[in-house]
Amino acid sequence: MNIWQLAHLFMLVCWDGLRLTRGRCAAARLMLSDGADAAAYGVYLLNGIRLIFQSADRSRVEHAAGLLRRAGVDAEVKKMGSVWYVQAYTDVLATGREELRRAVAEIVREATARGWVGGRRAEKWLKKLERGVRRGWPKYLVRVMRNGALEVRFGSTNPGNVEREAQRLREMGLVEGKHFTVKKTGRGGYVRILREGLAHAAWLSARGEGGRQSLAAEFVGHILQRAWEKGGGVYEKVRVVVEDGRARGSVTLRGFEREVEVGGRRYVVKVVGWGAELDVGRGGKKLLRIKIAAEANGVMCRFAVAFGRYGGRSEVAGYARARADAPGGREADAERLTAVVKALTGGEPRVYRRRNAVVIVCGRRHLEGFRRFAELADAVERWLDSL
Repeated sequence: MNIWQLAHLFMLVCWDGLRLTRGRCAAARLMLSDGADAAAYGVYLLNGIRLIFQSADRSRVEHAAGLLRRAGVDAEVKKMGSVWYVQAYTDVLATGREELRRAVAEIVREATARGWVGGRRAEKWLKKLERGVRRGWPKYLVRVMRNGALEVRFGSTNPGNVEREAQRLREMGLVEGKHFTVKKTGRGGYVRILREGLAHAAWLSARGEGGRQSLAAEFVGHILQRAWEKGGGVYEKVRVVVEDGRARGSVTLRGFEREVEVGGRRYVVKVVGWGAELDVGRGGKKLLRIKIAAEANGVMCRFAVAFGRYGGRSEVAGYARARADAPGGREADAERLTAVVKALTGGEPRVYRRRNAVVIVCGRRHLEGFRRFAELADAVERWLDSL
């Protein structure tokens, strides 16, 4: 069995069972999984490459089609007689993500080595799979600017090309002004994808519906490919945004339990309550208060992180105070709160100590971590929209 896993895209592809059918057609089984869902497809090599999943149960086929769309392949469920099916041929498979194309290419190579597929035919298929097809996506500029910000932009001297890209983003489900901006001049113009736009496209690629999902999966794959070509630093920036977007609303606080290490001590964190609300602070500042009640090694702790925009660059930050009346005092409470935040968001917050206070400080990455939870995602979205 051959396995490739790109953790940043949450997609596992593997294959096995290469054989000859009674009709002398090379065939194999290919499995797709994004960590939560999985399905096994048949791959057949005859006049072209054919991937198919079929069942009398439509829900199983819809599930398999969704996984294919997440892998960057257009997939439409159809019916023949009493059987539902979804299939994709060579050219469509060549639009898929790299790990899928690599797995299918390996099947072709192995079948060729066994003499089950002609060399010229296999060479033609492999060229398409190795090159990949992005069906008309132009080359977006993907780079990290001097101030550390990520820039994703398409520019053209033809205003019609700029409008075409803007319209395609709208069809994908992105909103102008919120997810992308358009600048038109007499010499053309450009479309700039905002960070929130790339993250939302990643969310659509995982949880969108129909054509929006397949279009978003293709777009995100294209941007990741462009970032990979630029190099590690750019790619890492894009990967983080894509991961954040795909994870939004994907998990639940109900029954949440995780073990983490803080200050050299292990903490078992169990969430027992939560809430999120929009509020107004001093000077009319718009705030988002995320409230969490949790046990840390059996000790109950309750806190509210007040997120707002601060400083000249209006950076997102959230603040919570440790309680003096908590078991063990402020320092012990601060360590437990740090453990809870780390368990929920994956990263430790900063801790500031003042004369009469210990303050926990969260950043944008922690906000995105809270946004993964279905119970908090809507409130985070509404707060960001209100800014």
